[in-house]
Amino acid sequence: MILKVNPQNPQERLLRQAVQVLTNGGLIAYPTDTCYAIGCDLYNTKGIARIYQLKRRRLSKPFSFICADLKNISEYAQVGNFAYKTMKRLLPGPYTFVLEASRLVPKILQTKRRTVGIRVPDHPIALGLVGLLGHPIISTSASLPEGPVESDPYEIEEKFKPHLDLVIDAGIILPAPSSIISFIDDTPEVIREGKGDVRSFA
Repeated sequence: MILKVNPQNPQERLLRQAVQVLTNGGLIAYPTDTCYAIGCDLYNTKGIARIYQLKRRRLSKPFSFICADLKNISEYAQVGNFAYKTMKRLLPGPYTFVLEASRLVPKILQTKRRTVGIRVPDHPIALGLVGLLGHPIISTSASLPEGPVESDPYEIEEKFKPHLDLVIDAGIILPAPSSIISFIDDTPEVIREGKGDVRSFA
């Protein structure tokens, strides 16, 4: 099912439909500031199992997830002083931050070192979904294993049948990966240079 949502001013009643799908353990494709992502409710084990199956990913490779804002991040991760100041300046934006997980993060989404990848995308629909759900949504690019990241919601619906329960149509989004920055021990390390500017970490 495709749900057309205004990307600048998302209609709350439509976002609530998508949140209901997430709450029921469903998988959705939704827009972010870097690409279309596939997601499920952070606390729905059925949804998490389905997303690992879809991406054919080993359990030892956790997915990142999106939070509503910096305050929300600090509930799910240990945020040091330098990390806090930096993230306050850069978020929302096209960055994934690697941080030490708090006890609120399900074990399946932590690495062996108990770290997590967290995003606050600069996109009204993604932020609206997290806000209405009340906790984070898993985020992985809308691509099949070994395949390209899809930019068209109708192609996503076609390629991912019958795995997805809902595709949010926010128009074409040309994919560009987020920049990944680790803040373990409150020390910045650029893991991947993507759409987000990383020159201040050079």
